[in-house]
Amino acid sequence: MSKIYSVIAGTGSYIPSNRVANEDFIGNSFYGSDGKLLDSSNRNIIDKFLEITTIEERRYVTDNLKASDIAHLAALDAIESSGVDRETLDYIIVAHNFGDVAAGSNRVDMVPSLGARVKHLLKIKNPNTVAYDIIFGCPGWVQAVIQADYFIKSGDAKRVLVVGVDVLSRVSDPHDRDSMLYADGAGATIFEGKESDTPIGILAHKTRTDSLLYSQMLHVGPSYNPELKEGGDTFIKMNGRRLYQYALDTVPTTVKECIEKSNTPFSDIKKVLIHQANGKMDDAILKRLFTLYGIDEVPEDIMPMTIAKLGNSSVATVPTLLDLILKSRMEGHAIEKGDTVVLASVGAGMSINAVVYKM
Repeated sequence: MSKIYSVIAGTGSYIPSNRVANEDFIGNSFYGSDGKLLDSSNRNIIDKFLEITTIEERRYVTDNLKASDIAHLAALDAIESSGVDRETLDYIIVAHNFGDVAAGSNRVDMVPSLGARVKHLLKIKNPNTVAYDIIFGCPGWVQAVIQADYFIKSGDAKRVLVVGVDVLSRVSDPHDRDSMLYADGAGATIFEGKESDTPIGILAHKTRTDSLLYSQMLHVGPSYNPELKEGGDTFIKMNGRRLYQYALDTVPTTVKECIEKSNTPFSDIKKVLIHQANGKMDDAILKRLFTLYGIDEVPEDIMPMTIAKLGNSSVATVPTLLDLILKSRMEGHAIEKGDTVVLASVGAGMSINAVVYKM
């Protein structure tokens, strides 16, 4: 019996042109959470950061752009690559965490929703194209994909545009060494319903949220610089060590549960596209996933990575990675028809999600 499956019709991304190297942080004054200057040279801090995260540089938007602007550009890219009429979109779902933040400010602006702003910029006239946002930490884009799948499989929608965007450069504390993690970017994907006798597209998904013990591992708070605490500005704050251990303990099992739910043999998984949070952490997660299947050797090409050059752009990392591979812009990586891939993320909440997708 044929069924309706959610398949990718097109992808797009926007990678900011402004490159910011690790060396650009050499003049920063880094404080700890106790408000005291770190007892280490910036050279040591930066070298250790590179060793732990594998990040060499990241991308920031130019002053004239906000999150909704680059979300629009990524959406245009996806629409053009899909060839679909934008007026036929049933939903526009924009995943983000901080809305539009203007240059020189860190004040969040998300009224109207970024979804509404993107629809306006796309000049879509159709009132039945419903536009809204999802705030779900770094896993937001994957969760929006899961929502799109529900809409399509229920028959409520035929086409859904899903965008992930964040401009973290404007909400990161320059006096916190974790600020070197964060980047800006946008990725977009159009999903549409396709009837098939055999399973294709989204085969299964899995989400969990562990808020009772871990809700404050990623949050917003004042600058670590005590002289700036009275200004009222807030920035992304993270308990890196606890987050690292949480991810290692929970992401591999969640991904395994999703793969099993899809009835896919692990040997059929061609690629694992995981949120680009921390290079070494992602390596450890992948190794532990293989260990759960009793496999010691991890194939070198199964987990493509962009974090070294693009940094951590939150909800934008996975859709950007997907777009680059599908458009043959990542050397040594390809996803062909019939391949099965995993899309996975972890972030504030704390939440984890995964999707198994067959091309």
